[in-house]
Amino acid sequence: MENSTQKQNQETALSVSLAILDGRWNDLDKLLHKDFTYTGDGFVFTKDEYIGFMQDMKAAFSNLQMTFPNIIAQDDMVSIRFISTAVNTGSFMGAPANKKNLEVHGIFMRKVKDGVVLQEWQTTDLLGVMKQIGFGALMGYSVFVGLFNVAQKRPVRKF
Repeated sequence: MENSTQKQNQETALSVSLAILDGRWNDLDKLLHKDFTYTGDGFVFTKDEYIGFMQDMKAAFSNLQMTFPNIIAQDDMVSIRFISTAVNTGSFMGAPANKKNLEVHGIFMRKVKDGVVLQEWQTTDLLGVMKQIGFGALMGYSVFVGLFNVAQKRPVRKF
């Protein structure tokens, strides 16, 4: 694959994160393929569920910032290492706000097809997150959800 296509794929893949950061949900919708799927950290989402999840995340974390220290493209795949910083000021995924400053590290892999993102895979340093917000709180929540087989509500797109 030629260099200019890889560069375009990098820009498209990165534009997804930038649209989320800016809360540009219509732009995000246009950047994602109609059959988009997300797989990461135990979740599998459709396009609308992914947008809803990101809207919930933006609502729960104030002053969300992201840096992208590494971006690597090969053919139709783009890998992005990210570092996010934010303050947890709202409930997220059933866990209450803790008002703590968080730094979250992870990697996205995005498959680009015809100028839009078709698939995303993500992994996050969840142990690092647990250390920051208090291992006991998150572990207790995880055990409760796991032991009692509590189903998480599917994210819903707001607009």
